[in-house]
Amino acid sequence: MGPGRCKIGGVTSPTAPVATTGYPWPIETTRLANGLRVVVSEDRTAPVVCVNLWYDVGSRHEPPGQTGFAHLFEHLMFEGSEHVKKTEHMRLVQGNGGSLNATTNPDRTNYFETMPSEHLELALWLEADRMGGLVPALTQETLDNQREVVKNERRQRYENVPYGDAWLRLLPLLYPQGHPYHHATIGSMEDLNAAALETFQAFHQQYYAPNNCVLTVVGDTTGAEVFALAEKYFGSIAAVPDIPPAPDGTLPIPAGAASRETVTAAVPAPRIYLSHRTHPFGTPGYDAVTVLATVLGNGRGSRLYQRLADGARIAQPDYIGSYGVDLAHAPAPLIVTATVKDGVPLEKLEQGLSDVIRSLVDEPISSDELNRAKALLTTAWWRTVSTVGGRADTLGRYTTQFGDPAAAAERLPRWQAVTVEDVTEAARTLLAPESRVTLIYLPEENQSEDTQPEEAA
Repeated sequence: MGPGRCKIGGVTSPTAPVATTGYPWPIETTRLANGLRVVVSEDRTAPVVCVNLWYDVGSRHEPPGQTGFAHLFEHLMFEGSEHVKKTEHMRLVQGNGGSLNATTNPDRTNYFETMPSEHLELALWLEADRMGGLVPALTQETLDNQREVVKNERRQRYENVPYGDAWLRLLPLLYPQGHPYHHATIGSMEDLNAAALETFQAFHQQYYAPNNCVLTVVGDTTGAEVFALAEKYFGSIAAVPDIPPAPDGTLPIPAGAASRETVTAAVPAPRIYLSHRTHPFGTPGYDAVTVLATVLGNGRGSRLYQRLADGARIAQPDYIGSYGVDLAHAPAPLIVTATVKDGVPLEKLEQGLSDVIRSLVDEPISSDELNRAKALLTTAWWRTVSTVGGRADTLGRYTTQFGDPAAAAERLPRWQAVTVEDVTEAARTLLAPESRVTLIYLPEENQSEDTQPEEAA
């Protein structure tokens, strides 16, 4: 059994294990002759392993008319392959004590399962079979069924919940027409309806290739074992030449003009989203933005909460905060959001948000604020890498996006190195009102003339 494309060759020699500051587990890597990058981090703490695959294809790769394809393919990859019947992938993983899932974002598609280590070989065979053998099993019935599942997901997550379409609206305001981040991963109903089976078969054959993938295994195993199994099950899958790159994501930072949209919808209270284009994830500029967002809007000790929810009491305490969206291939957005407290004019909250953002420049953050933010980020980092699943995903990300899994060890020290001056400069250069995207939701009973969105420059 196994995937059915022609064999290309053997395996290169793995690098020596690497232990790095901030990432105290060993890392071993190799690359198969067909281009598959394999990353292994041994951890004998518990008899479990996580198998994690990052494919370098997300919604940023989708051409006009094919929005939502990367995400729909995430669903199709669970619907059977050449030697695995429909729904059998999930049954085999869960029936052997494992758990599994997959996610899609603008930058990549990710598949993963955590298994008892005795079933490592099963997990690798399953992943290899759907990498190399999905197209023969992909039928019109399967496509139609999963297309409806995705359309229903769009309705449930974005269209039929209060404020659910905020992300769908923010992206076109932040990124101009034609930019790879202009549209959301969920895609449009029109594009999903129009997609033909042959188009999806071509999509898989173009992007689901060993030379477009990183396989990461973390847990109760060795590099030698994983490299041998990777060669056994993935080594016969042919590389795909000339995989098309995503469109160029270069944009001015910050945006050259402000934009604004007002939406009247079935929402319980007015809500405001303010957003700015910042630096790409992984850059020193975005490290400063990450710390800034934590100071500004992470929890009860943040400036937004202290000044607008607890102090002025003009924002609902459960719906105020700020966060960055960790996109790596173009300027990533920082989003600030707050919901109006009953009886407070919307304009007062919007001005309050603007004032708190401006205070990051006029009133530089204190050492206590900076240390609190770094403590929160440190806790979040170690919580992520404390599990084999979190570690596997982190190593897969840094291999895919930066070419080196050991670069993951740099993230926490770089956050820790951010200074008060870095945060002040980030606020001054990136968060001016002249580059701001403003999205406002009004309840239907507060009918007002909607403002048409203006594309970000």
